[in-house]
Amino acid sequence: MTLFLDRDAVVTAGSVACEATLDVGDEGLLQSAVARPQSSAFGLDAYPNLWDKAAALMQSLATNHPFVDGNKRTAWAAVFVFLDMNGIVPRGPLDIDAAEQFVLDVAESRLTEWAAISARLHDFYE
Repeated sequence: MTLFLDRDAVVTAGSVACEATLDVGDEGLLQSAVARPQSSAFGLDAYPNLWDKAAALMQSLATNHPFVDGNKRTAWAAVFVFLDMNGIVPRGPLDIDAAEQFVLDVAESRLTEWAAISARLHDFYE
């Protein structure tokens, strides 16, 4: 059974990553981002595995900008917490430059397909 983050968990993850309390700029966009990994159609998950669900969460948080500031950091932190709570652990020490470039590629729409984002997440996790 997949464990999902709720709105408050995403805000907390982002606040920790940003070392500040986050201001929500658009509650609807935040709720949409939180709900997206859980979406389904005709009884089938829209995002069939943990990696795809994590990619959907990252893309929504990084590109839709639900927060006044800290959207990219929150996207990374929320994915980290989501994967961790589902038993997926990071691979060795984090390459901060690579992680930052990855999140920028998502946020600036250089990576637009959730399947490609999902595949790139594997670079950082076992």
